[in-house]
Amino acid sequence: MKLTKAMFASLLIAAGPAAHAHGEAAHAKKPQPKATQAVEEKPFGRPGDPKKVTRTIPIDMNDQMEYRPNALRLRAGETVRLVVRNSGRIMHELVLGTMDDLKEHAELMRRHPTMEHEEPYMAHVQPGKTETIVWQFTRPGVFYYGCLIPGHWEAGMVGRIVVRAHDARQTERRKP
Repeated sequence: MKLTKAMFASLLIAAGPAAHAHGEAAHAKKPQPKATQAVEEKPFGRPGDPKKVTRTIPIDMNDQMEYRPNALRLRAGETVRLVVRNSGRIMHELVLGTMDDLKEHAELMRRHPTMEHEEPYMAHVQPGKTETIVWQFTRPGVFYYGCLIPGHWEAGMVGRIVVRAHDARQTERRKP
């Protein structure tokens, strides 16, 4: 399996710009919504308030089509800062979503590989660079993150997020 991924990664590197759905152009980060603007709630949460981050989680992406770590455990209501680093030599991205959402988007990217988009739950990261996503996971469930650049998703570049229900009893035990 690792040999297959390594061979696939080599092909993507050799393919050059054709393997880059988003090209090499820099993407402008979508501005975070202001307090007066309505925030769109997704099944996997909503943009988080950077002032309410409970922890920072580094995630590395590489040309072996891997995320490290490839699994996260969170609590419903938790706001996290995902610091997404591309240690590879080609463009990668991290897109949060449900499995159905990510599969649908990956198919759309295969049909329209030059499509550009920017949402607060996406990080398009140039080689050697780092981007940040601040996200609040508002509901329990199993969610995912994936690289939807054509060929990357198919090579297995996906991670899993398990969001547990918030346990009010634990909060009560911590109060003085």
